[in-house]
This record gives sequence, C-alpha cells and structure tokens, in this order.
Amino acid sequence: MRQSNHSTQRFETKKQYKKALKKSQLELLQLQHELYELQLPIILIFEGWDAAGKGGTIKRVTERLDPRGYSVHGISAPDEHELHYHYMRRFWKNLPKKGAMTIFDRSWYGRVLVERVESFATKAEWKRAYEEINHTEKMLADDGHIIMKFWLDISKDEQLSRFQARAEDPFKKWKLTDEDWRNREKWDEYEEAVKEMMEKTNTNHAKWHIINSNDKKSARVTVIETIAAEWKQHVKENKPTKGR
Repeated sequence: MRQSNHSTQRFETKKQYKKALKKSQLELLQLQHELYELQLPIILIFEGWDAAGKGGTIKRVTERLDPRGYSVHGISAPDEHELHYHYMRRFWKNLPKKGAMTIFDRSWYGRVLVERVESFATKAEWKRAYEEINHTEKMLADDGHIIMKFWLDISKDEQLSRFQARAEDPFKKWKLTDEDWRNREKWDEYEEAVKEMMEKTNTNHAKWHIINSNDKKSARVTVIETIAAEWKQHVKENKPTKGR
C-alpha cells in the first residue's frame, strides 16, 4: 500500500481536536454556500479498509453543512434487479444536481476491489472497468463536477484492534460481520487490488487522497481540510471577476 499523501497532525487533547474540527467544519460550511452560488456539483468518494472510519469521517464532514445541499449513499452489494444492468447505472441516478453534493460511502470502485477479489466480476470485466471509470470521471469533470476520492488507510494490526473493540461494544457490534473477517483473510489480495486501482485511476481531474487513518481524529480533520483546500481552488477558478 502506498504511503499517505497527506500529513496528519496529532492532537494531544480532546479540546485541541474539537477546536481544529470546528474550525475546519466552519470553513467547509462557508464554502458550501459559495459552491451553491456557483452551481458546481460535487462528488466525494470514500473507500478504505474495513473499520478504517469511513462512516465516522463522513459524519464529521456533513455535521455542520446545510442538509439541503448534500446526500449520502451507502453502497452495498447490488441487488437482483441491479444485476440486470451495467454496474455504473445505480451510481449514475444518484449523481448531484448543480450546486449540490453527493457522498458515496463506497462506490463504483467496488468493481475493481471486492468484485475483483471475490470473483463477482470476471477478469475481463474488472480489467475493462479501469478505462470505464476513468472515462466516466473525465466526462463528469468536463461537465463541471468536482470529484474528490479518499482512501482511508489503516494497518492490519489497527484493523484487528478495531474489530475486537467492536465485538465487545454492544452499540457497535452490529458493524462487525462474518464478511469483515473473511475480507481480512484476503488482506494481501485486497492490497494488490488497491495498489493497481491507485495506479490506474489517479488522474488530474479525479485525484486519490490517501489518508493515514490509524488515528481517527487526525484523519477526520485532515479529510475536511483537504476538501476545503480543493474546494477553495475551484471557487477561485470559477468565481466571476469584477466588471465581467
């Protein structure tokens, strides 16, 4: 697995974390209104290891946003009806309108990750998917969509620790499934799939942001700050200049 391409800060106290989180969330809220005024559609994609903290990170990203301006879609295995169509169809219908944001908790990258490793897709299908995904993202970017992709990375030991903690917590026990344990047994295969996915789908118009998530608090703030930085760049590039 590639190393994180973002430095994360460690918080010595809960107070420091809360202060940094609130500051980054406020900036994101202000930018959300600017992006709405510019009518820019935004797509945030979250992938990562099981128990890497995708749900908790998404919760903090959206916590202080205007709820009218975003939707979150948790992606699981396609149902029987969806299997009759091209795998991208179920994502396409959830793309954002102009000025709004769609967040995918797992995404079309399932074709080259879980569907590849578990043989739910043929080798020809998942190999073809890299070009299909790049073409789709380029088409969306050319149409004005902001696309940001996050891989939340944790170590194998940290994952085991979180699995064990979930198993002992009655409020989190439901998050841990037999499938999680089976996926863990194929760690090396998934790691190979992730590496190839990064190499073949990291593009200028839809970059991968690899976030070290061994420390959840640091990862959450880093993700929000990263989103804000990229959004500010888009606002700067799309904001009408005076006298125009």
